[in-house]
Amino acid sequence: MPEVKIAAEARTEFGKGAARRSRREGKVPAVLYGHGTDTRHLSLPGHALMLALKTPNVLLRLEGLKNGSEIALPKAVQRDPVRGFLEHVDLILVRSGEKVTIEGRIGVCCEIAPGEGMLNQQLVQIPVEADATKIPQGIDVDVEGMDIGDAVHASELKLPPGVTLQVEPDTLVLHVIAQQGGEPEEEEAAEGAPEAPEALAESADAGDRRSDEEPAG
Repeated sequence: MPEVKIAAEARTEFGKGAARRSRREGKVPAVLYGHGTDTRHLSLPGHALMLALKTPNVLLRLEGLKNGSEIALPKAVQRDPVRGFLEHVDLILVRSGEKVTIEGRIGVCCEIAPGEGMLNQQLVQIPVEADATKIPQGIDVDVEGMDIGDAVHASELKLPPGVTLQVEPDTLVLHVIAQQGGEPEEEEAAEGAPEAPEALAESADAGDRRSDEEPAG
C-alpha cells in the first residue's frame, strides 16, 4: 500500500478551546502512540488528512517530527455527527515487517446467474492480519454465475500473499437466496382495504333508514 506524506506539528495546547482554535486554522488534533513510546500530541493539516483517509487503512508518513518521520496507521477517527468534519484522530506507530490486524473491505464483482436469485452479502469487512506496510486495499469476490444456494465462506476468499484470516474459516461472507414473493399479499391487502369502510357506510345508511321509518314518539 502506498504511503501518504502528512506534515505533522507538535501540539502544546490542550482542551476543547484549543481544539476549536486548531480546527479554525484548518488543522486536526491527533495523538500518536505505540511501540512503548510516550503518547505524542500532534496537529495535522485537515484537508490533506481528509483526502488521505478516503483510502481504507491508509499508511501515513508523518513528516516534521522531532525524531524524524514516522509511519502510522489511523486507529480511530472522530467526526462531527452533523457536519462530518474531522474532530480528532488516533494514530498508531507501525514498522515494516510488523503484523497488524485490520478490517479488510470486501468488494463484489460480476453478476450472479439470471433468474429468481438475489445476492445476500453478510460481511462488507473482514478482519485479517497483514504486514503493516503491505495492507491490502480490498478483497474482491467473484460472484459470476452463482445461483440460489451457492455461498462463499471466509476460507474461500482469495487473500494476497502474507495476509491471513482472523475469523473462523466457515464464516459466511455472502450467498445467493431466492427472492421473497409478496406482491399477491400486497394486492389482496389493497383489495380488502376498502371493504370495511364500505360495510360501515352501508350499516350507517341502514341505521339512518331505520331511524327515518320509525314513527315519531
